Amino acid sequence: MTTTLSAPGAMMVPVAAHSSTTMVGRDAELAELARIVGLDAAGGPSAGRPDAVLLSGDAGVGKTRLLIELRDRARAAGWHVYAGHCLDFGESALPYLPFSEVVGRIVDDLPGLADHVAAHPAIARLQPGRRVRAGDQPHETDTATEVPGHDGDRAGLFEAVHALLDAAAADAPVLLVIEDTHWADQSTRDLVGFLCTRAFNHPVSVVVSYRSDDLHRRHPLRRQVAEWSRIPNVDRLALSPLPEDSVRALVRELAPSGLDERAVASIVARAEGNAFFVEELVASNQDCDCDDVPGDLADVLLVRLDRLSEEARQVVRVASAAGRRVTHDLLAAAADMPSDAFEAGVRQAVEMHVLEAGARHYSFRHALLGEAVYDDLLPGERVRLHARYVAALAESAGRGTAAELARHARRSMDLDRAVTAGIEAGDEAMAVGGPDEAADHYQQALELLEGGDRAERLGIDPSKVAARASDALVAGGDPQRACQLLREHLDRTPADRAPVARSRLLSQYAELLTVTENDLDPVALSEEAVALAPEGESPLRARILVTHARVLANVGREDEAEPFATEALGLAERLSRPVLASDVMTTLSGLHVKTAVGSEQEALRTALEAAVVRSQETGALNAELRGRFLLGRSHQDDGEWDVAARWFASCLEAGTRAGTPWAPYVMESRWQLASIRHLQGAWDEVLALTAAVDDSAGPPIPVGIVAPTRFAVLAARGEDVLDRVRALRALWEDEGTVGVFSAGVEIDVHGSHGDASAALAAYDEVVDVLSRLWRKHFGGRVRLAAVTLAAVAAGLPAASAAERRALAQRADQLLAEGRTVVEDFRSRPGGWGPEGQMWEARLDAEHLRVRWLAGEDAPTRDELVAGWAAALEAVTKLGHVPEEARVRASYSQILRLLGETGAADEEATAARGIAGRLGAPALVGDLGGSRTQRGTTPAGSATAAGAAAGGSPVRLTARELEILALVAEGRSNGEIGKQLFISTKTVSVHVSNILGKLDAASRTEAAAIARRDGLLPG
Repeated sequence: MTTTLSAPGAMMVPVAAHSSTTMVGRDAELAELARIVGLDAAGGPSAGRPDAVLLSGDAGVGKTRLLIELRDRARAAGWHVYAGHCLDFGESALPYLPFSEVVGRIVDDLPGLADHVAAHPAIARLQPGRRVRAGDQPHETDTATEVPGHDGDRAGLFEAVHALLDAAAADAPVLLVIEDTHWADQSTRDLVGFLCTRAFNHPVSVVVSYRSDDLHRRHPLRRQVAEWSRIPNVDRLALSPLPEDSVRALVRELAPSGLDERAVASIVARAEGNAFFVEELVASNQDCDCDDVPGDLADVLLVRLDRLSEEARQVVRVASAAGRRVTHDLLAAAADMPSDAFEAGVRQAVEMHVLEAGARHYSFRHALLGEAVYDDLLPGERVRLHARYVAALAESAGRGTAAELARHARRSMDLDRAVTAGIEAGDEAMAVGGPDEAADHYQQALELLEGGDRAERLGIDPSKVAARASDALVAGGDPQRACQLLREHLDRTPADRAPVARSRLLSQYAELLTVTENDLDPVALSEEAVALAPEGESPLRARILVTHARVLANVGREDEAEPFATEALGLAERLSRPVLASDVMTTLSGLHVKTAVGSEQEALRTALEAAVVRSQETGALNAELRGRFLLGRSHQDDGEWDVAARWFASCLEAGTRAGTPWAPYVMESRWQLASIRHLQGAWDEVLALTAAVDDSAGPPIPVGIVAPTRFAVLAARGEDVLDRVRALRALWEDEGTVGVFSAGVEIDVHGSHGDASAALAAYDEVVDVLSRLWRKHFGGRVRLAAVTLAAVAAGLPAASAAERRALAQRADQLLAEGRTVVEDFRSRPGGWGPEGQMWEARLDAEHLRVRWLAGEDAPTRDELVAGWAAALEAVTKLGHVPEEARVRASYSQILRLLGETGAADEEATAARGIAGRLGAPALVGDLGGSRTQRGTTPAGSATAAGAAAGGSPVRLTARELEILALVAEGRSNGEIGKQLFISTKTVSVHVSNILGKLDAASRTEAAAIARRDGLLPG
């Protein structure tokens, strides 16, 4: 049975001679690791989601030694073991590098899977031989947005890797190890997450290791680890420093002839429990009496080099400039040494355990050793070494990637080559679904193209590179940065000298402005782009025309947009551009789908569905995503929740599989789908859809848009989310959508606390921001006004008479503002949809309740009941489950106050039933009506108070104590009834009982007795 590791000699390799042959101090961690991956389970792990573990620890603490032991145990049990290693390419990331290593070893070790590999063409891109440069020039596409392979590769790639691992596990369990993920690119991290969540037909276990001390606050893996940790089948195992007794045991293993106590004590003190430090200190044969004992790790590491010959030291220095690993041919070419001297140097470096020899690469025995050697190079020496690597890669003397070439070119100051290689690396990253890495490569190339004549000399149009960078940023979920980048380049691109370049940039900029908050006129900018667009049969002209159509449609000018889209379609078809034609068809089909009604709308939906199919067939990913989203919105506006949810889910799935989970249409589909599931009461699904919100995983603004839906669920389930919701205020000015929904949650929370003032303040603040960003009468204002009125109603019972009058006046203002918005929307072509109608009814009902509770221009009994009956009818018609619970709870309280206890009980029972199904008692927390249920502790026990006074105990019930406290405040029976949500008649009965029990002749005397006997708080 094949049990070869992914790269013998790379990391998980037989230990060096000066390393301990026995693992010391990690028995408990090994047992736990073996348990998690299922190695010790009877029959091995089972099929399904992989047993996975995140193994963390400081550099050198012993992660690799532990993994070696796990590997050996797995091999002994007959498992396949494959390891992939992430490398530090600095600013030049190479997507999926560890999986290239894994795929290569599986293909080599299991030739029987050749047919399987052939059945999954996408995996061929990861085979090591396919990731080298084919030539010296970057792949150049004729447009800024059509990068070959981007639309389909990522989805197929993920499935292919998953299927390959599954096939490898068919005859024996597979242990997949991905090491050093603190250096992993975003695409590798995404694929790891995919494998951890996707079920296998055969047993597969996964171990992911990383340096915990490298995970600073903004390190991208920090957020990813938090996200992975929430996956049910993923466990975490952190390696802490070795205790002193284990360090001493390790020293004895490494130096069997023994060291004196002072030397051992010095090693223990300096190593601080780090196994690698211990090994290096022992190997360096240092003790505490030596003045030249290294003061830091770099010195400890570099002492090792003193034992090497000059040839070996030169080989090691050259290897350090390559990073962690380097192929034999590339190292030989860059070393530029006579072959005999080079071979002798490599051999000694391997024999002295500075380098390790793998199947294809040489690697440093420990990453820190390579870093220390590199840091010790003189600046001029570094430049010369990187230049040698550039020459070797450019002349194909050594096989490497565009990302490697770009890195070496930058560090050797070969900036022309750094530009071309950087663009090539960006294209390669986009082709395999790595938009974050692609954006970095493109932006680095743009920086080098600024000023001078480099762009002209190289024949590169900076506007094309800027457009590609913008596309990558948007695909990665950062349209704000994309806007900023385009604006910067527009400022440097005058129309009189570069009209075509300016046209390209203006067109992209105008479309991005429609999805970000700004004060600019996208239509005017798009019109300028059209005016500057090249005439004739030009793909760029077609793209600019269809973009202009979308910009016009976004501001409600669909009729004007149609001719531009039609012209673009003709150009695309004449030029035989199927991807572009699909994009145009989707735009045309979606122009009127939101505003049309009846049979016209159905026809447009059918056309848009056909456009989606065509986009999928031609690989026009952006067009496909836009079409799916538009179909979802069309059905959502009509309250067709299940159909809308299917389209949103399909858009989310397609975008996620393509590596763009935070791109605009994909992110909005996630948000809209979560909103629908929230409305339908599928709250566990909402939490799953919005899991990336925790620990701020993902770009800030997209996360901020999704977060309020999650916080609404958590708040209703009793969590304190106020601080997290308020933190979203920092995003209001940049994205109004965050404001309108996060403020709604904030107001709800204040209402649950009975804090009307805080709720009104939040309403005023968000309306101020959104009125500036959008317009004064934005649609969401009706919902905000309704929930604010609910918060005012919650705070009224505890308000003074003056405060009640002021709150009643604010309620009138909120009603007037909401009705103005409704009238405005009713006059528009799209009308006022079913959700808006529900919030309108709720607004009216909440206003009636506030007026009734405040006693200011109070509605009649029939008006109040009719208003709430209408609100209940609207919410049940819409199918908004959590709002139905809230409305029924409020309606129940009103009916009870009106003496209709039977109907009140029915509504209360229904409300509690909904809240129970949602696991959200806070939705109906006030149904009981008592202060105790709302969190206010009633006065101290009357029995205890009577006993303390030395007389017979007075036995007042909790409700009587509550009413007594309000009597002492001078409240009337009617006021007490409204505050406690009981009828006035019931209050009168309680007051009579209180007077009798206290032997008081009047309410005033009862209050005095209560104060005397300590029956009242404070």
